[in-house]
Amino acid sequence: MDERDPNIVTSSLSGIVEEQGVRVTVNIIRLENEPGWSLEVENEHGTSTVWNDMFATDDAAYAAFRQTVDTEGMGAFLDKAVVIPFRR
Repeated sequence: MDERDPNIVTSSLSGIVEEQGVRVTVNIIRLENEPGWSLEVENEHGTSTVWNDMFATDDAAYAAFRQTVDTEGMGAFLDKAVVIPFRR
């Protein structure tokens, strides 16, 4: 018998945030059998910013989002062209 995939737990702190003329969706989730919370912020164009580190609580994940907004502004989540030059 195959083992089932774990359920995803969504924090009540997840949701839409609109500030400084920028609208994003904050997703704070964890697997039901894992203690760490992940943080993803998705902009209106579907571009995601995902934190590499897991957070001990959903409050800590949301605080990391707020800290980014406070230090960099909501513009941190806008689409930006990233060009990685290749050596020739």
